[in-house]
Amino acid sequence: MPYSISSIQAPIAEPMKAFEGKFRQFMKTKVMLLDTIMNYIVQRKGKQMRPMFVFLMAGTVGEISEKTHRGAALIELLHTATLVHDDVVDESDYRRGFFSINAVWKNKIAVLVGDYLLSKGLLLSVDHKDFDLLTSVSTAVREMAEGELLQIEKARKLDITEDVYFDIIRKKTATLISACCAVGVQSTKADEKYVALATEFGEKVGIAFQIKDDLFDYGDAEIGKPLGIDIKEKKMTLPLIYALQNTDRSTRKFMINTIKNDSENPKKVREVIEFVKSTGGLTYATAKMHAFAQEARSILAQFPESNYRDSLGDLLSYTIERQK
Repeated sequence: MPYSISSIQAPIAEPMKAFEGKFRQFMKTKVMLLDTIMNYIVQRKGKQMRPMFVFLMAGTVGEISEKTHRGAALIELLHTATLVHDDVVDESDYRRGFFSINAVWKNKIAVLVGDYLLSKGLLLSVDHKDFDLLTSVSTAVREMAEGELLQIEKARKLDITEDVYFDIIRKKTATLISACCAVGVQSTKADEKYVALATEFGEKVGIAFQIKDDLFDYGDAEIGKPLGIDIKEKKMTLPLIYALQNTDRSTRKFMINTIKNDSENPKKVREVIEFVKSTGGLTYATAKMHAFAQEARSILAQFPESNYRDSLGDLLSYTIERQK
């Protein structure tokens, strides 16, 4: 069955609506230029999956509180800061179909806005002595930076093994969803054992989510991401890694050479896509994605039964069945 965001959000509809207003308040500033940019950021929010993980996990183990709202805001502030900085690094003009901050206000302002968001998140936690939340989210931001740098380092040589790939996506993508789930538990008075379970659940969901994204590169669905963009950017994703590991030496050499030297040529990119498909790369990656999702479900089953837990299960299904 197709899962809709509105049905998944049903148990947390009120807190999510309240969060919108609270988040706007957290973003308020007396500097007019900054305030204009903050309003621009708030208006172009995406599906808000990160706050959803925070609120659903909090509801699963206890009561949603003001601390839950601060935890969700902290994640959004720090994550938005990393995205603003990413767009500067990638010289990207668009983010979610809107102009990026650096495209509208130039790099210098974008970097300062990222810094501002970062400090806003840190102060929000420090002012309320939410040091447990701060530890979880700061660790995630550090790991995200490590993951990005590891990917850049490996993209130069195109020598990524499956183990390294999982290390990269665990740090780049899964660690943030993991932090969302941990923060949800930490914002309640729930037993400490649930923090570890939530962290592990979020990590499995995050890895499955990233593999789904990797599959989109091969025309797996109708998505805004252009076909073969990862190949053009020389990103070694799971379908490609599997295909290269399961072919003869001369084909592997030829394909790596093509990615290194001809990744701007659409015809050559299509050749790589066809090679990955015919070697079973997509089938393998899809099976891995479902295996991680199943591990996440097994962990989720250890939480108390509730509407919140059901919605977390649906959110997991949504992440691997989404078409964009």
